[in-house]
Amino acid sequence: MSGQCVEGASGGVALGMATSPPPFTGVHPIVPTPFLEDGSLDLESVERLVDHQVDAGVDGIAILGFMGEAHKLTGAERRDVMRTAVTRASGRIIVWVGVRAFGTAGAIEQVQEAEAHGADAVFVAPIAPGTAAVLDRHYRAVASATALPVAIHDYPSEFGITIPADLIAALAVDGVTPYLKAEDPPVLVKQRRVLAGAPGRIGIFGGLGGQWVLEELENGAAGVMTGLAFPEVLVDIYRRYAAGDTAGASEVFDRVLPLIRYEFQPGIGVALRKHVFVRRGVFGTATVRPPHPSIDDATIREFERVAERCGLDVARAAPMPVQASAEVASAKL
Repeated sequence: MSGQCVEGASGGVALGMATSPPPFTGVHPIVPTPFLEDGSLDLESVERLVDHQVDAGVDGIAILGFMGEAHKLTGAERRDVMRTAVTRASGRIIVWVGVRAFGTAGAIEQVQEAEAHGADAVFVAPIAPGTAAVLDRHYRAVASATALPVAIHDYPSEFGITIPADLIAALAVDGVTPYLKAEDPPVLVKQRRVLAGAPGRIGIFGGLGGQWVLEELENGAAGVMTGLAFPEVLVDIYRRYAAGDTAGASEVFDRVLPLIRYEFQPGIGVALRKHVFVRRGVFGTATVRPPHPSIDDATIREFERVAERCGLDVARAAPMPVQASAEVASAKL
């Protein structure tokens, strides 16, 4: 896909734009950035995090996203995280890098840094003022500056910009942005509109904690890219669905919804996820860089009770027991 040329709607030809159907599918968790107690980067925990995700069976990881506290890192720290994650992954999984800047020039710089450090793909936030013309120019310029596949990160609640579905589809048809990280509720309505406008030309990854992962897959999503701290759950749902075990995927999804709801709380979601990684021996601390809301012991105890109620062990990844599909089907009769 990289290095190919395609003529866009504007008539220009851009290097690095995809011309074939998007190949990335599956589970690509958004992962947090670990820090030491003093707030400095913990690169040893980054290495353990990559290994942990590989062991869980994910297809890729997404670093330096909003949940990765990328907006709290220096440029040098961003490069250290990229270098460490890509080196540790060593081709075992896809490494996505988040890109967010105030303007196109800054986004291009971040994308080219990601490419230079060996990333496999990038997911790029929109820029203000967020008009269709501005966004169209922005994504075309970013995509033409790199050979990496580019995903649009559509997250209005955090970025304050709503990207029209028809623009997303048009950019995909032109081979500019072959992926979408979809976080604009109602997500399923927008997903259907984008897929209808760009059939076979865009891979959509659901986010928002995995709240609609099953329905997103049923509506044609390529996979999921979200920050749930239990990657084995997302892998289980995706693999069951991909294998045709819709009943099994549904059972797992329905069982973990209370945990998804609790973990995806605004303000404290990052801290809860880091707590899980500490309990699993992946992170040394659950430190979140300021500014951030505090999380108390009562919340942690409650969170762990919810996980236990869902059949999950906060301290250890383990497969969830699920009835065989035939048993599930007969139970519904």
